Amino acid sequence: MNLAAFLHRTALLNPDATALGQGRARVATYREFARQVAVLAGQMTGRLGLKKGDRAAIVMANVPDYMVVKYACWHAGICAVPVNAKLHRREFAFILENCGARVCFTNAEKETAIAGLDGEIATLERIVSTGGRLWTEITAAAPVPMAEVEPDDPAWLFYTSGTTGRPKGAILSHRNLVSQTMNFFADVGNIASGDCIVHCAPASHGSGCYGIPHVARGAAQVFPDSGGFDPAEMLDLLQHWPGATFFLAPTMVVRLLNHPGLAEADTANLKLIVYGGGPMYVEDLLRGIDMLGQKFVQIYGQGEAPMTITGVTRAMHADSGHPRYRARLGSVGVARTDVEVRVVDAGDNALPAGEIGEVVCRGDVVMRGYWDNPEATAATLKGGWLHTGDMGAFDEDGFLTLKDRSKDMIISGGTNIYPREIEEVLLKHPGVREASVVGRKHEDWGEEVVAFVVANESGDPTPQALDQLCLDNIARFKRPKDYCFVDALPKNNYGKVLKTELRALLEAESS
Repeated sequence: MNLAAFLHRTALLNPDATALGQGRARVATYREFARQVAVLAGQMTGRLGLKKGDRAAIVMANVPDYMVVKYACWHAGICAVPVNAKLHRREFAFILENCGARVCFTNAEKETAIAGLDGEIATLERIVSTGGRLWTEITAAAPVPMAEVEPDDPAWLFYTSGTTGRPKGAILSHRNLVSQTMNFFADVGNIASGDCIVHCAPASHGSGCYGIPHVARGAAQVFPDSGGFDPAEMLDLLQHWPGATFFLAPTMVVRLLNHPGLAEADTANLKLIVYGGGPMYVEDLLRGIDMLGQKFVQIYGQGEAPMTITGVTRAMHADSGHPRYRARLGSVGVARTDVEVRVVDAGDNALPAGEIGEVVCRGDVVMRGYWDNPEATAATLKGGWLHTGDMGAFDEDGFLTLKDRSKDMIISGGTNIYPREIEEVLLKHPGVREASVVGRKHEDWGEEVVAFVVANESGDPTPQALDQLCLDNIARFKRPKDYCFVDALPKNNYGKVLKTELRALLEAESS
């Protein structure tokens, strides 16, 4: 089925329910939202000349029009490419060129960041800003019927990164995202018309994924005026929007718990906090339950299996009498309803409980593959199972605990950062002979980026020069927060850098 069918069903059943909100204001009802989508879809395939299966990129801050563009893509049978709005211009250019986007939708906040790319990328024909004249014209036309799509037609190219640092577009089909939606209802929670999801995390990622089941049940999509996460703003919005769900990285949960206004705030309208995207420390979680009640659900997933591999349900969070309660809270839970999950050895043989191996999974939620990258697709979907690159072990009750990240990924503020991408930038400096990037524990962000640098004979690079090099090539949030200049990097007999020793060095310095 076409994902846009969720919207149009809701518009028939609950036409006057609030669909889109910004701050405390109601922006559109479901009747209005569905019409806006059908109108824009008609202009996408008409005036903009897009055809079924074409890609339309979305480089926008968190605003209600984000939802209009995304659902219009689906209504028209076009594949949406939501892009992390925090990226660097060069990263935007790579993604738009890689996916062959013909149109990119943006808004005033991001216009400058992508201005002119339509003249640099051969396939990119137009940049359409929601604040411009063209947007006004194309949103004032007539609606068109919803396109017919096949279940395996691409709906969303979810750009993630691998150990090479080059972004890869996970092809998520209509089937994948319908499966994710049904899995929300099976394992995460119930949604009623009149509830809402507050998008304080980027709509290009998990929060946007969980917007889909909320549309299917007639709940409002609320965008904070700030466009992001601010604990004081969250608490204020809870005074106005009932039945609120937040999708938060664990670091966001901690920032909320540490906010001085939380103790006196009325949180009765908070229905659910879904957390994921990084490790949640048990003590922080117990403190959250004490302060907010049993309103937590954990999910473990990837862009390749969006929001849906394993989870810790609300009931599991509440089962404090279980003898392994703390261990369960420290795990990533059990396999989701329609997903098979295994832990395997290097030969892809399933391992028994207690043994550590790579986490693999399969099911209707798993991506079709990577866009225009058959080698990476074959390696990641080997044998029909998604190889996550995460190492973990099951206990005897089927709870999965992650032990390490085989890809050396750094998770800062719930965002995945891949060291090699940063290392390659640092090596552009003529004074850098070697560089190795690792994560260091950080109280607020979970981890922060630290670079170990070996200078060559041509001169010593300064932190300021390396900072500027990073700012010129990658997103600001990826640049190292600290530079450690060393004479040599620790290596094994095969010449591989021992990042475990670098992490141990950082831990020793902080203790």
